[in-house]
Amino acid sequence: MLDRKVLDIVVAKTHELINAPTCSGEARAAAQAWLDAVGTEAEAAETKKYVAELEGDIMPIDMLIAFAESGGGAQVFGADKAREVAAHAREIKAAGAKYCDCPACAAVEAILEQKDALLK
Repeated sequence: MLDRKVLDIVVAKTHELINAPTCSGEARAAAQAWLDAVGTEAEAAETKKYVAELEGDIMPIDMLIAFAESGGGAQVFGADKAREVAAHAREIKAAGAKYCDCPACAAVEAILEQKDALLK
């Protein structure tokens, strides 16, 4: 059984993740499956799946920079926005960021900070 404080944090951040416009469909589905499993016999198994999905989805800052500076980044964001994203990513990396700070990645990072408590 999860500590109530940890559960409250992770549930809140999971709702933020689900509602984030930058959340992938896979992460959204894993988040909902985990929420549905909280308090059931499936909770432990769904927690492991959820953490694995989040670890695979969070965007490391160097990958964000590389993507934003690529042709694919220009296609996704548009050339001007891609340059802005790359510049922003370099700025937050210089300040110590390890991951993208979009709403989805920020929620995932906060959830993964609770990983040890989630998986015990």
